Amino acid sequence: MTVKDVIRILDAEVVSEGDLGAEVKTACGSDMMSDVLAFVKDQSVLLTGLTNPQVVRTAEMMDMRCIIFVRGKDPGADVIALAKQKDMTVLKTNHRMFTACGLLYTNGLSGGTFSR
Repeated sequence: MTVKDVIRILDAEVVSEGDLGAEVKTACGSDMMSDVLAFVKDQSVLLTGLTNPQVVRTAEMMDMRCIIFVRGKDPGADVIALAKQKDMTVLKTNHRMFTACGLLYTNGLSGGTFSR
């Protein structure tokens, strides 16, 4: 699946455009960046309702290609600027996190593995 596919599946809006042709194989949904850092491994998409710059920094540290803000959340200018600086795709969707994760899963995106 590519980021373009994710956009279509979630009827998402592109907030900051990175590589829309990038392949994504796994996803993680969380509003707790400490959990993402502690337990997530090999994810390429982060779904969250948290809209602060720490989300971009966490995604970058975990080599994620795409951040999706759920529930129609609008990231601030500082978040968008940081994502552009890191060449990271940022999307937003009106779906709730559970629904967005379910739509991606039923279309072939897995949850990947967790490290402990």
